[in-house]
Amino acid sequence: MSDFRPFADLQLDVLREVGNIGAGHAATALAKLLDKPVDMMVPKVRIVPFEEIAESVGGVEQVVVAIFLRIDGETPGNMFFILTQESAKRLLRKIVGIEVENDAFYSEMELSALNEIGNILAGSYLSSLADFTNLNMQPTVPSLAIDMAGAILTYGLLQYGEMGDHALLIDTAFLEGKDEVEGHFFLIPDPESFDRIFVALGVPHE
Repeated sequence: MSDFRPFADLQLDVLREVGNIGAGHAATALAKLLDKPVDMMVPKVRIVPFEEIAESVGGVEQVVVAIFLRIDGETPGNMFFILTQESAKRLLRKIVGIEVENDAFYSEMELSALNEIGNILAGSYLSSLADFTNLNMQPTVPSLAIDMAGAILTYGLLQYGEMGDHALLIDTAFLEGKDEVEGHFFLIPDPESFDRIFVALGVPHE
């Protein structure tokens, strides 16, 4: 992999705006799905080298819940929405309203709910980026996995081929009343896709 290249403030500002709009779309979609208000805090957006993704969620051995999918179209890449197990359980209890009966495993209903939420989030952020860039971006059917973060990323590499050197990290937080649930959204464009995205946004990388 190549050395990490810093991104300009203007590029990060544009990506933050994409993250803000995506968060708004996601909150609206979740509120409609759950039939109750759901707010999302202003997301924190940054670019991280690929090898630091696992560290961003607690390390390679941290067991996490991940929803991941492939992006097809003009800017192919990979997308992950990652929650710690504690955040996943809190999300189900506080936001979705599913009472978790056993903290040691997830029922089919719980897994289905997490997968649907991850799908809504991924679709919201992807739609925002596609609208901003006017680029064709089509998500594949999402998959859900519960494993160590390092194992999930390795599986993604095996499943989808070599990933890009950098990831767009959007730290999100759901709010319902005073209850807050944190999640981590990663967009990992293929090596040539980041430049295409920034050119389309009018802020080329070089």
